[in-house]
Amino acid sequence: MNTTGFLSANVYPIIRMVLWGAFLVFLTLLVLRLIFNYSDPNPFGKIGRFGFKIRKMTERFVYPAARMLATFRVDVRLAPLVTIFIGLVLTYFLSSIMWNTFFVIDGLSAGVVTGNPKVFIGFVLYGILSVLILFIFIRFLSSWFVFTKNTFLGFVKRVTDPIMIPVQKIIPPIGIVDISAMLVLLAIGFLQSIVLNIFVRN
Repeated sequence: MNTTGFLSANVYPIIRMVLWGAFLVFLTLLVLRLIFNYSDPNPFGKIGRFGFKIRKMTERFVYPAARMLATFRVDVRLAPLVTIFIGLVLTYFLSSIMWNTFFVIDGLSAGVVTGNPKVFIGFVLYGILSVLILFIFIRFLSSWFVFTKNTFLGFVKRVTDPIMIPVQKIIPPIGIVDISAMLVLLAIGFLQSIVLNIFVRN
C-alpha cells in the first residue's frame, strides 16, 4: 500500500523547510554569540553593541545550558554549543512529530476510503505511539521549566511516568538534559516500524 498521502507529500515539505530555516537562523545567532563570548569586543563600539543585542536575544535559550555547565564547572562561554546541539535535536524531533501527524491522518483516511480495517487499525496503533512520542517530547522540553501537577505539563508527566521513571533509574538525567527521553523516543520509533510492517506494508 502507498502510505504517502496528500498532507505528507505536499504540506509537510513546506513545514519542514520552515522549521529547518528557523533553526539555521537560530544557529547563526548562537554562533555569533559564541564568537562574541571569546572575542570580548569594546562594549561601546558598534561591534560591542551588536554583540550585546545578540546576547540579549539569545539569553533565554542559552541560560539553562550555562547553568548546567556551571554545575559541572565547565566554561559557561561554551553554553551556545550545548544550546545548538539541543536545538538541533529538538528541531529533528519536532520535524518527525509533524511528519507522523500528517502520516497518520493520511493513513487513517486511506484505511476508511479503501475499507481496509487492518490498515485502519495499524494507523490507530501508529497514532497512539505518535501521541506518546509527542508527550515524551513535551516532557523533555518541560525539564527546562518549572510546572505544577495541575497544568497540562503535569498531566503529560503523569502519563509518561510509567515509561520514563524505570528508564531514568538506569540512565539518570545529566543536569537538565534527559538522555533517557531520547532513547525512549528511538525505541518507540522502532515499535512504529514494526506496526507498519505488520499492518500496513504487507
